Amino acid sequence: MKKWVALLSICIPLCALGQSLTLSPQAELSLITCGRGPEEVYSAFGHSAIRVVDPINGIDYAYNYGVFDFSQPNFYLNYTKGLLLFKLGVYAYPDFVNAYVYHNRWVTEQVLNFSQKQKQDVYNYLEWNALPENETYRYDYFYNNCANKVRDVFVQILNDSIRFDSSFITTDYTIRQLTDLYLTDQPWGDLGIDICLGLPMDKKATPYEYMFIPDYVASSFDHATIYRNGEEVPLVKQKNPVFVNSPKEVVKAPLSPWMVFSGFFALVLGLSAFDWKRQKASVWFDAILFSALGIVGVLLFLLWAATDHAAAAKNLNLLWALPTHLVVLGFVNKKTHPFLKKYFRGIALFTVLLLLTWGFLPQQMHPVLILLVGAIAVRAYVLSRWL
Repeated sequence: MKKWVALLSICIPLCALGQSLTLSPQAELSLITCGRGPEEVYSAFGHSAIRVVDPINGIDYAYNYGVFDFSQPNFYLNYTKGLLLFKLGVYAYPDFVNAYVYHNRWVTEQVLNFSQKQKQDVYNYLEWNALPENETYRYDYFYNNCANKVRDVFVQILNDSIRFDSSFITTDYTIRQLTDLYLTDQPWGDLGIDICLGLPMDKKATPYEYMFIPDYVASSFDHATIYRNGEEVPLVKQKNPVFVNSPKEVVKAPLSPWMVFSGFFALVLGLSAFDWKRQKASVWFDAILFSALGIVGVLLFLLWAATDHAAAAKNLNLLWALPTHLVVLGFVNKKTHPFLKKYFRGIALFTVLLLLTWGFLPQQMHPVLILLVGAIAVRAYVLSRWL
């Protein structure tokens, strides 16, 4: 990320050089697609950008819609509220590519089959969009990100000239399933996304919506046509491998979610057997467990109700992360024990019902959470008997 912030510093002079420039007939516009990075969740999906090169005018720029600036006012507050402002950055193309070469991420160029007027119209829009008063846009994880934003530039400027043939897409994935495909090397990131994001993730994606992922933008361009000078031609006229990465072994986390949650479930079973034998609950453990669940529930509810994170709405993970646990645990004393026993008996029954209907829920829940929900059911039942 520091590298991107450093590159951002060259945006202003590059924009100034390109203003009011008329492209030569030798100019070309390309879609640039960059491979996935295993290091961070945000890099696991790859990246898209637009290249404009004109050897006659001496320009070679990369237009990158994936830039955000930590120094913007109220950055962290806006990020928390879901008001994510990304910006269009303009870089010298070699510098842009070298950043991906440095991280051993492949780069492919698709030279686009535009007429001279189409090239000029797109270039003029990009230069206008790169001005300080126009450079920011409201980011959305799936519907307005740095990949489909690139697609939308061409669609917006060229109107109905571009036609996508989606017949090459034969799958019927939801947005969550598409996300899962790209997070196989990020199991903790995948778990976090599945916990924090709700039902909007589980809608069936249309072929057009597949293009929130850079690979699908590139494939869709390969299967698209454009009307140019009165005739319909392939949108991509040439495909160039800019950088072919070398195979690199993915360094996996020493502890996977399955290992951690399996160990936790075994601990719960052992502690519960001990409590059953002595007929007394380990209330200290349950206070920690159900307080943590209550805090998670409050955070999930706030993500849904108090922010603009649209994908966090209607989150069925609230069925096991109940915010009511925090309220109940605040009134633990001998007078309330009868009520608490009834409360946790209800939680035990409800949680067992949740497990029985797990595969039928409209939201795809992460399978590792079965172990956590099973542990909740066991401890709730122990509390209902031996509190």
